[in-house]
Amino acid sequence: MTTAFRHVDVDPASPVGSWPYEALVACIERGGVRDWARLTTAIAEEPWGDVARQVELIVADVRPYGVGPLLQRAIERSRDEARRHEGEVVASEVAALVRRSGMSLAALAARLGTSGSRLSTYRSGQVVPSATFMVRLRETVARLDE
Repeated sequence: MTTAFRHVDVDPASPVGSWPYEALVACIERGGVRDWARLTTAIAEEPWGDVARQVELIVADVRPYGVGPLLQRAIERSRDEARRHEGEVVASEVAALVRRSGMSLAALAARLGTSGSRLSTYRSGQVVPSATFMVRLRETVARLDE
């Protein structure tokens, strides 16, 4: 059985990510709530993935009435949630490395070339450190383990 979007047939069991671009356009323009729910689920799974990027382009180009702004908000919400989760993961790693160091926050921060208050904001998740800082933190703590 296929879901027909005018001139495009899509196997409903196939992942949205395998749908051709034309099927995504047809889904957005002529699909229903269930079809759009499948799109938002795929977007939530990979907020910067192919489906999200293609939907973003389609919405910007076609500007479908009604569903377009909703899909754009679904992309934004999924990306915000992903950023929040990534920030929590980084904060958790910073906290684990601080504990593993066995040093006070101020002493470890001084060794890393930053302030105790800045390291505290990384540990709490208020601020996400740069990738280079994370490398420095990991390598410093690894040297302390030796």
